[in-house]
Amino acid sequence: MNAYEIIRSIEAEQMKSNLPIIYVGDTVKVGVIIQEGGKERTQPYEGVVIAKRGAGINQNITVRRVFQGVGVERVFLLHSPRIESVKILRRGKARRAKLYYLRDRVGKATRLKQRFDRAL
Repeated sequence: MNAYEIIRSIEAEQMKSNLPIIYVGDTVKVGVIIQEGGKERTQPYEGVVIAKRGAGINQNITVRRVFQGVGVERVFLLHSPRIESVKILRRGKARRAKLYYLRDRVGKATRLKQRFDRAL
């Protein structure tokens, strides 16, 4: 067994099997485990997936939301133990792989058309 196979076997143990298929343009709710003092709680982060990167255990998504009039983007490593759940709320119709153009838009211009052909 070479080093590459050993690394792959360790990564396979860490990977989550219950993740939905996420597309760019989807509106998702990510449950993030937050540690406050000695307690842990799950904080939902809801927004539009504007980018996907990586493969396998290194797969991550960039989620954008507008909070109190300010655009906030967060990158989530999908197979991280800090991510409790990922729920797809709405499928968005996107014609490109990265939706960085949404950063320049304000209000209703940021909306994406809903896509109905892919099940939730």
